[in-house]
Amino acid sequence: MTDTYQEIKSKLKGAITALVTPMKPDGSVDYDALAGLIDWQIDQGIHALVAVGTTGESATLSMDEHTEVIRFFVKQVAGRVPVIAGTGANSTHEAIALTTQAKLAGADCALLVAPYYNKPTQEGMYQHFKAIAEAVDMPQMLYNVPGRTVVDLSEDTVNRLADIDNIVAIKDATGNLERGISLIRRVGDRMVVLSGDDPTALELVKHGAKGDISVTSNVAPAAMSQAFALALQGRFDEAVKVHETVAHLHKDLFIESSPQPTKYALHKMGKIDTGIRLPMLWLSEQYHAAIDNALKQAGLID
Repeated sequence: MTDTYQEIKSKLKGAITALVTPMKPDGSVDYDALAGLIDWQIDQGIHALVAVGTTGESATLSMDEHTEVIRFFVKQVAGRVPVIAGTGANSTHEAIALTTQAKLAGADCALLVAPYYNKPTQEGMYQHFKAIAEAVDMPQMLYNVPGRTVVDLSEDTVNRLADIDNIVAIKDATGNLERGISLIRRVGDRMVVLSGDDPTALELVKHGAKGDISVTSNVAPAAMSQAFALALQGRFDEAVKVHETVAHLHKDLFIESSPQPTKYALHKMGKIDTGIRLPMLWLSEQYHAAIDNALKQAGLID
């Protein structure tokens, strides 16, 4: 494994925000708000940022917008934390194109979701990720989220992919602790295992995961970064105390489909405008009070 891959592996840890893509009411990307969010996240201590992941509405950005948002992230972050660029697709050709653009933009790592909708076999997924890794020489992270993709990247397939040098990590968003622990035991010596499930992430770190790619840290970056920094130091009792101040948000921010509640929360905090793209909608009015109360409970609004 090259020094570059080893270096990025050492940086993929802690609390990592899967950042929303702020939009104006007409649905256009709000780059001023995005700059503000990025700076605020870093000032609050977040350890890395994901551009244009699921929470960033990657499914409804055009290829050009997708690439431009990644470029903007890299420029705004300016090396302060790693930038992980969401470049996955259910077309291998499209994923290679997006990953190529992420490399040209200067992203530190590509995040590649399992191919959704087409329902490929395990061998099909292996060949998909292998093809992207061979086509684009940059660090790459697998992303298994069967609740959204319908396909489930098996441990055996991940084990095979772990032997490819530039596949350096996996985001395990199954929410299944037993599976996560088994995965760490199987491949943790060859790739970084990160949780992609806020409710179970801290527990998974106890078993060797290196951190959490988080939705909650969109609104509570300080608490999440502190909790996971403590956990990585083995100070779990302290980590749990910090984590408990925002743990209720893990459920609250999924009161409707993500990122609808998160965008509403950030708007309520004065961070972004009200833009979101169909088929996502602005949070239903019936849930506004619940999110308001959740933010107050976490000390994020008065």
